[in-house]
Amino acid sequence: MDSNTMQGLPHVEATLNYLAEGTERPVSYAYTSPSGTPPTTRRNSPHPVTIRNARPILSQLSLDQQGFVLTRQDSKVTNFYDEKEVREVYYPEVERLLKEVTGAVKVVIFDHVVRCAPKARQGAHGVREPARIVHNDYSFKSAPRRVRDHVPAEAEELLKHRFAEINVWRAIRGPIQESPLALCDARSIAPQDVVTSDLVYPDRVGEVYRFTYNPAHCWYYFPHLEPSEVVLLKCYDSQDDGRARFTAHTAFEDPTSPPEAAPRESIEVRALVFFAPENKDAEPGTTTASGTTARAAKLGMPRSTLDSKIRSLKINKHCFKTD
Repeated sequence: MDSNTMQGLPHVEATLNYLAEGTERPVSYAYTSPSGTPPTTRRNSPHPVTIRNARPILSQLSLDQQGFVLTRQDSKVTNFYDEKEVREVYYPEVERLLKEVTGAVKVVIFDHVVRCAPKARQGAHGVREPARIVHNDYSFKSAPRRVRDHVPAEAEELLKHRFAEINVWRAIRGPIQESPLALCDARSIAPQDVVTSDLVYPDRVGEVYRFTYNPAHCWYYFPHLEPSEVVLLKCYDSQDDGRARFTAHTAFEDPTSPPEAAPRESIEVRALVFFAPENKDAEPGTTTASGTTARAAKLGMPRSTLDSKIRSLKINKHCFKTD
């Protein structure tokens, strides 16, 4: 995407909560911290940013470049607050979607979070408020650990090959107008922006990434998301070959949100996505690296161009589905 296209996109101005500069390793609590213990050891640092509407450039987005895409899938779930129904109906739907969009051969869904601020404040079981800090759910250390946690019998073999952790984000009620999701173009994040942080749960300590402010960050969002739309967000990729390995995201206060806007209700599913060994060097949704290269040569175009066209076709197939 050229700079003129990016600059011409509709946008909003909003303030995002970055991590303040510091030298100590940040520690935060995912629950009410023990008495006398601060909920976090390093304060937030709010910064105004431009957040661009990514809807006009859907065909230019990819998990391997920006780190996120928007696709489409209707769901048969009638109540996303019913954990049993989500696991029995929604998990298989998400598994099918991830396999089709990414070309994965195995998907392991291990977690989901429902977010609604009023319900969370009322103590609804398993419901959280939107996360208003710039973060990524995993680190280069904690993502492989999740494989060992959730597929221990196969872990060592699976970890020999490429895998990714992808979050699948959906509105429960739409359109989303309050606390929408902002997504950072992975290519605009520098290594020095990334801060490894501890996230303390009652039964374990997780490792996540927080981010310090960098004016080079390019932020996007999808206004007015509907329940039939799904955001795929890459939180980890084991393949280190120049593709996006993770990116940052956060909820934000949209200045164009009407005062009467309904509180955001959303669900995010976390999934481990495994690729066939022969697809180790291929991008999601393509065949083997050598096969793609051969087809590109026959068509007289660079492989990167063909890969981009294949990804666009796969994403657009979902975006414009009208069943």
